[in-house]
Parts: sequence; C-alpha cells; structure tokens
Amino acid sequence: MRTTAPRRRARRSLAGAGATIVVLAGALTGCQSGGSATEGERGAQAGPRWNTAPTSIAAVGDSITRGFDACSVLADCPEVSWATGNDPAVQSLAARLLGEAGVPARSWNLAVTGSRMADLAGQLAAASEHKPDLVTVMVGSNDACRPLASSMTPVAEFRAGFEKALAGLRAASPASEVYVSSVPDLQRLWEQGKDSPMVRQIWKLGICQSMLADPLSAATGATSRREQVRARVVEYNEVLREVCAKDALCRYDGGAVFQYPFSADQLSRWDWFHPGKDGQARLAELAHRQVTAAEPPR
Repeated sequence: MRTTAPRRRARRSLAGAGATIVVLAGALTGCQSGGSATEGERGAQAGPRWNTAPTSIAAVGDSITRGFDACSVLADCPEVSWATGNDPAVQSLAARLLGEAGVPARSWNLAVTGSRMADLAGQLAAASEHKPDLVTVMVGSNDACRPLASSMTPVAEFRAGFEKALAGLRAASPASEVYVSSVPDLQRLWEQGKDSPMVRQIWKLGICQSMLADPLSAATGATSRREQVRARVVEYNEVLREVCAKDALCRYDGGAVFQYPFSADQLSRWDWFHPGKDGQARLAELAHRQVTAAEPPR
C-alpha cells in the first residue's frame, strides 16, 4: 500500500525523537555511573586537601612533646619542645611554620608528661577548643614503657583509644589537620646507653623498666622481654598508620621517628632516654618535612 507524504513525515519525526531519547538516556546513565574520567577527577579533587602552611598549631601527647628532662632534671621544658617551643636552637615546628613571633599567640602545648593513649581523647578535646589548623600527636611510648612488659597497653585497647580520640576531634573541629608521629624505637634508646655505668644507675630509678631493666643481661628472659616491647611498639605504629589513613585530614609520618637513628648526643644528659635539645631539633625537622610535603610519606 502506498504511503502518503504526511505519514512519511510522521515516521521520520518519531524516529528522530527516538534517537534523541536514546542519546539523552545514555547521557543520564553516564552521569549516574560517574561520567567521564574528567568528571571523576573533579569529584576526587572536591574532597579536603592537606594544607601545607597551617597558621595555628596545637600539640598533644606525652613527655617528649613537653621537653621533659631536656633542660633540667625531672622537669618539663616546653620552650624546647619540637612541636611548639620557642628556643632558636630547636626551631620547633611552630616556629618554622608560624614564625617566632607567631608562636606565643597561635600555638598551644597541651601534652602532659606521663600520658598514654587513654589520655589522648581529653587532650584532643582541649585542642579542639582552639580550632587549630594543625594538631600534632605523639603518644604511645608510655603505653610500652611500663614496670613490666606484661602491663603494656593491649593493641586492641590502643586502637580503640586512638579511634575514639580522633573521632572526638573530628566532631568538634572537623577542619583541623592531624599530624601523627610514630612511636620511637625504644630498643635503639636502650642500645645507646646500656654500656655506660652511670646511665645504668640512672635507669635503675625506674625509667621504662619494660625495656631498660637489667640492661646488660643477655639471658633469654631479658632478651625476649626487650624484643616483646619493640614488637609492641611496631604494632602501635601500625595502628597509628591504619587509623590515620581512614581520615582524609590525618597524616602519619610513615615511621620517620621510629626509624630515626638517635645517637647518645641527642638524648637527655639527665636520663639518656628522652630527647635532649638536639634530639628535639631533629624531631622538629622531621615533622616540618612531613607537614609541608605536597604528598604524605609512602
């Protein structure tokens, strides 16, 4: 049967409309599935970005961040703290980022000597009140440094404490960046002082007995105890890395502090365990390098 001109025009119109619907459907499907690679890249870039030039800093943690035994015996010395100190010989992280004039007004040292992971939530809550651009965290040494190796903080408890503390900070100050230092290698500190009779006498006063008790003993029990403590520190550092990796504004140091070869000259001359002024300067240097890097350590 012969098709009239109006019918042919109607069919062409319907075919064109169908093609348009197919194109629109394809475009809609592409949007719903993530679109082009360029659109995907834009989406990825929309997330929070690490600021390499923070303008305010809060520091939390333990005796290392308080500068304990760095200036005088059995005393904090926050002025030489690697994080917020104002001593020119140290050039703390705050001094390097804020300038010496900015340290008093825009940095806060909230660390407490003797603190463990269980204390971190309270310290971060205090830090969040300042809404700092950056929070530095150095904690874990006291969880491993106990009277006995058996009393070290269990790894699961350490993890739960860090997760709780970080979640609390994120709820109270969502834009704050967090720089997490690894726990130092306590076994290396033992190696630096064990051969000195004077150091061994000082260590008997009760410093980190899980690692430093019977420092010259090569007995199986003593060797096993030291290895157990070091293994626990390694586990703590893995927890810090894993938990931090889940937060877009948290940067772990990649094990930089744990791996740093501290020498005896960089340790406190009063206890040969805590960092002295030179050791604090090395910590500040490591932190500055990590915080100002465009990408986190691999």
